[in-house]
Amino acid sequence: MSRSSKPRRPRRAASETLHFEDSDLVRIIAGPGHENFATLERELEVQLEAPGGGQVVITAEEARTRIEARRVLNALYGRASEGLPIDPPAARAACLMADDDAGEEIDAVIRVPRGASFAARTNGQQSYVKALKNDRAYDMIFGVGPAGTGKTLLAVAYGASQLALGSVERLIITRPAVEAGERLGFLPGDLTEKIDPYLLPIWDALRDSLGQRISEKMREEGRVEVAPLAFMRGRTLNKAFVIVDEAQNATIPQMRMVLTRLGEGSRMAVTGDPTQTDLRRGEPSGLPHALRLLQNEERIAVHRFDRSDVVRHGLVARIVDAYERDDAARGNEADHG
Repeated sequence: MSRSSKPRRPRRAASETLHFEDSDLVRIIAGPGHENFATLERELEVQLEAPGGGQVVITAEEARTRIEARRVLNALYGRASEGLPIDPPAARAACLMADDDAGEEIDAVIRVPRGASFAARTNGQQSYVKALKNDRAYDMIFGVGPAGTGKTLLAVAYGASQLALGSVERLIITRPAVEAGERLGFLPGDLTEKIDPYLLPIWDALRDSLGQRISEKMREEGRVEVAPLAFMRGRTLNKAFVIVDEAQNATIPQMRMVLTRLGEGSRMAVTGDPTQTDLRRGEPSGLPHALRLLQNEERIAVHRFDRSDVVRHGLVARIVDAYERDDAARGNEADHG
């Protein structure tokens, strides 16, 4: 038997131990019932143990796998040290993040005074948060991409932080209610009550950012306004952070109207997924039209998310990918039809 044909011996797994100063933070990283460790083990193909005393034992066959696990654990320890929550989605997202400078990572954290803190979980989210925070460079930020990428939640969290800091006087969030015509007529109540179901996702994001009591208090004071897009007509929005959500459901005239509401001392974030429009068949969306017109304008940032930025649930990324493949296949069929 030739030397090259000899069967390879199975590679033995090796272990290394990380030592952290704060054993309480290690327990946070591990999670209840070590659920976060279980996520890391699946994503990185390693075994993790926390024997105590701030130690974490990493076991894997490949040295590069152990190095990657060490990077992810150090990143999660840093986030836990900042008081940021660590859960399975955060653990999974940490595996997707590039090995950026720690200072840059902290720069992509949104802290809401008397509220929650939000850290970018992917490289795409990190770039988006930096654009939101860069008020010296951008007055308008487009965040476009598939569901589950955090584009609305991060915009709401940033707007809430600016409101709580006093950097703006109002936080105004608007979205098209495409069903707000005849099709809502069967619902009970006045117009506001009919519209409210379509604004619930925004209120959920506000409660996540500010908490229930503060978000309701600011709503009563008029400092937080959540309203359908049609309510923006004829207004000038001064000293406000404005969020246009679900912008793919705005028509071209509606998009033109809302983008020109921006007043003195205001900034705007526009979010949407061009692949999920609910407009009537044949009616073009104002979002891709606005992107074509404005993507090269000064003081406007356009950030495009993709499936790698989906953090809602691991399955969501695969669903997005399946639909994108189907869209591509349909496009090819149309080209050859």
